[in-house]
Amino acid sequence: MKRFKKVLSLMFISILALSMIVGCAGTGITTESAGGASKEKEKDGKYKIATVVKLSNSAWFERMDNGVKKFADETGVDAYQIGPQKADAALQVQMIEDLIAQNVDAIVVVPFSPEALEPVLKKARDKGIVVISHEASNLENVDYDIEAFNNADYGEHLMAKLGELTNGEGEYATFVGNLTTKSHNEWIDAAVKLQEDKYPKMELVADRNESNDDQKTAYETTRELLKKYPNLKGIQGSGMPDAAGAALAVEEMGLTGKVKIVGTSLVSVAGKYLESGSLDMISFWDPADAGYAANKLAYMILEGKEDQLKEGVDLGAPGYNKLKLDGKVFYGEAWIDVTKENMDDYNF
Repeated sequence: MKRFKKVLSLMFISILALSMIVGCAGTGITTESAGGASKEKEKDGKYKIATVVKLSNSAWFERMDNGVKKFADETGVDAYQIGPQKADAALQVQMIEDLIAQNVDAIVVVPFSPEALEPVLKKARDKGIVVISHEASNLENVDYDIEAFNNADYGEHLMAKLGELTNGEGEYATFVGNLTTKSHNEWIDAAVKLQEDKYPKMELVADRNESNDDQKTAYETTRELLKKYPNLKGIQGSGMPDAAGAALAVEEMGLTGKVKIVGTSLVSVAGKYLESGSLDMISFWDPADAGYAANKLAYMILEGKEDQLKEGVDLGAPGYNKLKLDGKVFYGEAWIDVTKENMDDYNF
């Protein structure tokens, strides 16, 4: 009888141990992780790199998506792009929170407000997610930021053209997509300094008008400016729709040729105004190349190739094949100037 009870006891212990093993396996928890040790993230063979842009329904970021898709096709990485329907930092924060919960490998971000994203990007990095930013050289919680060019050089370049067009005289106004957009403010800072040094007869009468990256807002604001400042001779835009919105206002008010406009845009958005003469020059960096380069940068870190990320690194995209490095910021040489004469060379 005692022997029988001993056998039953051993069988019970064996069944209990077996059930614990099966239970752990069924929930995906190893006995090591159940004991508190960290468990290495399981992979399906592909890295997941998510690019979060300011705005999904924008020609600029639709073009950037082409570069992200090209990178995915060439590498086999699960790389994709998302963005909010309206430019809103809170919506970007929520998207990044969701990506953290999904445990993606890397996040590439073009911030609407860099400061607003600092806490959530810190959270991402604390989880071991690689973070790359674009148009946000002041962000702290990133592995690297990548810029198409030195922002001061670009701002000076646009102002030099505006000064040339206005013969260095007259009143002018500037636009930014948003007052919190670091790159736009850096462009305008450098532009105004150059104007003060090189074109002292020019006068800034309306600084950093905010378009919220919306062409209608830029148009309406320009109409108001032209009424308030009838001697306005020049406008420098920063946000992608600024120059086109300003040009439409100038056209409608019969001021084509009298008010000179330069700014960042795309031919697909501003081409008809270049053609009509109400817009003098647009400059841009190809968003597709920027998207490709930023994803390549994240990929190299994931692949353990950070030792190659130094001055002169080539990320495989035009303008990003001989990068300069300053701290955590890479700078390319990727801007393109477009006028009526060469606009047909660009189909985006």
